[in-house]
Order: sequence, then C-alpha cells, then structure tokens
Amino acid sequence: MDNYIKKFTEGLSKDGKSIHTIIAYKKDLEQMSDYLKSYGVVDPKAVEEPILKDYFEGLKKENLSAKTVSRKLNSARTFFKYLQELNVMEKNPAILITHPKINPVVPRVLTELEYRALRDTARPDQRTYLIIEILLQTGVRIGELCRIKMNDLHIGKGDAYLTIVEYGSTSRREIPLNEQAVDIFKEYLSIRPKNPKCENVFITKNGNPLLVRNIRTSIDNTFRKAGINNAKVNDLRNTFIAHHLARGTNIFILSKIIGHKRIATTEKYLGKISQSTDKLPTLPVL
Repeated sequence: MDNYIKKFTEGLSKDGKSIHTIIAYKKDLEQMSDYLKSYGVVDPKAVEEPILKDYFEGLKKENLSAKTVSRKLNSARTFFKYLQELNVMEKNPAILITHPKINPVVPRVLTELEYRALRDTARPDQRTYLIIEILLQTGVRIGELCRIKMNDLHIGKGDAYLTIVEYGSTSRREIPLNEQAVDIFKEYLSIRPKNPKCENVFITKNGNPLLVRNIRTSIDNTFRKAGINNAKVNDLRNTFIAHHLARGTNIFILSKIIGHKRIATTEKYLGKISQSTDKLPTLPVL
C-alpha cells in the first residue's frame, strides 16, 4: 500500500499540484493505510467497502469536522481511482461511502469599525498596511499574492489589471484595478527593495520572496493588536466579495474575477450582505 501511496503523490507533483495539496493527500492516505494495517490489510486488492466505512465512521467520532472527514474520503476515492487506472483494483471500495453532511458556514465579513481599526493599527508598518489594502482592493488569496511577479502587474497606460497565473487548482484570470488600487500598488513599489534578481512583487528587505507564513503572521498580529477577535486573513477576501455584491457587481463577473469555479460558492456571500451591508468599508467598485 505504501509504495502505491508514494507513486500516487509523486504523480501529483508531476501534475503541478501545490505542495500543500500533496502533503494533505499524503497524510490522509498514510492515516488510512495505518488503520488498514492494524486489521492486517496491506494489499489494496484486499480493501473492501465495510472496513473503509468503519474507518470513516471512526473519524467522525474523533471530533473531526465534517469538512475534514469529507476531504479524507475524497483523498481515498481519488487514490483508489488511480489504482483502478493502473489495473491494480477492479472497483473503487470508497465510491459508495457517503460524505458527512456539512453545514454551510456564513463567511465572516469585517465591519467598518473593524476595517478602520485594522488600517489604523497597521499604518506604522507601511508594508503590512499596503498588503492589507491590496488584499482588500483585489480579493486575491494570500498564496496568490505571494506568487505575483512583476510582469503580472499591468499599471501603465490604458486599463490597469493584475494577472493571476494558473497554479495548482488556481485558474488563470485577470483582476481589473481601479484608480485607488493602482495608487496602492505604486506606493508599495516605491518602498519595495530594488532587486532585479527577484521577480516577485512582494519581497523581504533582503530581496527574497515574501512567504505566506510571514504575511499571515504579520496580519494576524495586526488583528490581535487592533482587538479584532476571530478574524483571519481570508476575511479580507470575504469583505471584498461581499462588498462588491452589495454594490451590485454582477455575480457571474465577480465569480470569475475572484476565481470561484462554481457560482454557488459566490452565492453563499449573498446571505451575509443583508446582515452587514451598512457596515462594510467603502471600497471602490470594479
């Protein structure tokens, strides 16, 4: 089993999957393999639906979230499908196991008071302040922001826009930049260390690419100092989405700009609008 898991994850790497996706698959499958070994099942051909069903029922009792259990089930299904394609297995023993019911979580959107407090707290650290503004003005994910190269940023004459390149499950798209967003990017570039060897827009003082964990830690610390509880970096993206829906931006256009693969993912923000439209920060309309 372990050798097949190794080959499977190596294939994911060759297919361009992100390191985080590969690690998640590896951990999920190794955990499942350990469980099967405890029952003497080491050959994939010997894996049957009843023992897998017991495994996933056990995960539910370990107080894991329904979303986590569902992800682990998807990992198993994908792995056994891979073994089917290799003619190692005739059928997928996980295909008929049902996913646990996941209660939809309403996205957290920053109130105007929180948004202002976050800005005021971040202002002494110019780089953190500008990164927060860019996340709010573009709605990009933190990982996407870290991967932006200088040639992905188009703020010359004509229409200004930001290109998000295809990476793993992230699809290529273009985000239009309004005047305020352009000004913020220009201000950031004015303090960006000059380092022609590094193509990344966001870099450290030493000219190295700025890492996701560095940005996340910095913004999390700013949330804490501002007294904003239960907030995460992704809530800046949530605020961007909810605000534009409240302002009347076409949901299909917005869904494409923010990189949602399904319109239903964008629609879940509609319920949040009625609760906090009047408290959303004043961001320019696309």
